[in-house]
Amino acid sequence: MSAPPVSSGPDTKLRATGRLLGVDAARGIALIGMMSVHIVPRIDDDGTASTAYLVASGRSAALFAVLAGVGLALASGGPTPPRGRQFGAAVAGTLARSLVLLFVGLFLGGFDSGVAVILAYYAIFFAATTPFLGLSARTLLPLAAAWAVLAPVLSQAIRPSMPAPSFGNPSMESLGDPVQLIREITVTGYYPLLTWMAYLLAGLGVGRLALRDSRVARNVLVGGAAVATAAWATSWLLLHPGGGFERLEAAGAAGTPIAGRSLELALTTSFAGTTPTSSWWWLAVVAPHSGSPFDMLHTIGTACVVLGAMLLLVRVARKALWPLAAIGSMTFTLYTTHVLLLSGPLPRETDDAFLWHVIVALAIAVPWRAFVGRGPLETAAAQLAGAARAAVVPPPTAAKPNPP
Repeated sequence: MSAPPVSSGPDTKLRATGRLLGVDAARGIALIGMMSVHIVPRIDDDGTASTAYLVASGRSAALFAVLAGVGLALASGGPTPPRGRQFGAAVAGTLARSLVLLFVGLFLGGFDSGVAVILAYYAIFFAATTPFLGLSARTLLPLAAAWAVLAPVLSQAIRPSMPAPSFGNPSMESLGDPVQLIREITVTGYYPLLTWMAYLLAGLGVGRLALRDSRVARNVLVGGAAVATAAWATSWLLLHPGGGFERLEAAGAAGTPIAGRSLELALTTSFAGTTPTSSWWWLAVVAPHSGSPFDMLHTIGTACVVLGAMLLLVRVARKALWPLAAIGSMTFTLYTTHVLLLSGPLPRETDDAFLWHVIVALAIAVPWRAFVGRGPLETAAAQLAGAARAAVVPPPTAAKPNPP
């Protein structure tokens, strides 16, 4: 059977590479959501949480992380986990990508952007995920659920014996104190590996499903909605009818970034990656970036809702979603650009700053994707990863023709 024809039009580049446009569209939503949280004020004039924070805080970063796991799965065999030397090649390629992420992340950490830069954490996430690349969805999804429940409990138990985090970004200067750098990236920082591995494992498991099948996409959406709703509802029952809210008010959050805020406002805006350790009841919250079991499960669920919805919508509105997918196909480049712009050329104090950052992303992504293809930082990472894979499994060489 011959291959289906590739239609002309702006999505030719994306279609020709066999990319899942719905996954790219979901990445575009994640990036725009993170931009909104970075730029839009946390609190409105009436003293309540802003709409951007109510919708995107915690959820957009979690979507980014889950999709990172999906991307690792797609790059290492999709529904078929790699075996033997192919597994070694997948590990080598992933480690090479993590080196690029680490270098760029530490570089961006030196800028005064006001953003908790995620890329250095991402580098460690990628490296830590390599032992799991050979697992199937049947193993990965239950493992992710267990990790989301148990890792926050372990974090709550061990953090009281650790020094307080710096709440700064990992940067080149951080290499001067590697012990603190490792501790913050793994346990106490904004995106601690200990708890955030649940997102990578969930994404890796979802990426091992047959995502091109509309039934699978519907199951991802419906299953995610069920998990997100159950986590939110259970947290609400524990905090309100269960009396947890009063216990947290009594315990307080001294020494943490949410100290001084009303508890009601803190639960709807953002923590700084971990729960306070003044009470075990903090594990019952579903607050953004709290890293509680309910926060992890809720945001894994909402990430699956967005991914499933985009995989389904692309079937009926491919051209309409193409600009969003163009952004999502080069989030490494655009996230880096966004952080650099916030550091001076287009700070958050600029009128309509969020709108301008989205316009810049579209102005870069749409023509670049249409006429060039892969983004510049994505190209660098892909080339290094390709070289690492080829060192383990050399690409096949063309057979020489027989002499006449």
